[in-house]
Amino acid sequence: MPGPVVHLSERLDALDEHWSPKVLARVNDQYVKIAKVQGEFVWHDHAEEDELFYILKGELTIEFEDGTVTLRQGDLHVVPRGVRHRPVARDECWLMLVEPVGTLHTGSERTEKTRSIEEQLE
Repeated sequence: MPGPVVHLSERLDALDEHWSPKVLARVNDQYVKIAKVQGEFVWHDHAEEDELFYILKGELTIEFEDGTVTLRQGDLHVVPRGVRHRPVARDECWLMLVEPVGTLHTGSERTEKTRSIEEQLE
């Protein structure tokens, strides 16, 4: 039996909080998530997991301790496991993330922007 169809535009329209990703689907041991982001996120890393960013709309800069990467609509970038980074969006940016199911939103950092897996599944 086929799985449900996800209407990406409807799901994005329903997002009203920045830096609060929502899970769209599970592919094997990976979650596919969407988020709207604006401003600066927190410096963090994911010790055991790579993190894929795909830009749906807008522009996102990912700061690293040794440089930056700027992504625009249609661009994709993988942050390798263990690499400290901070996403920054001057204006609102819509993105898709692909990361292992157990990935913590802000790595080992805990801030007001941290969202649990349960919150992401809502």
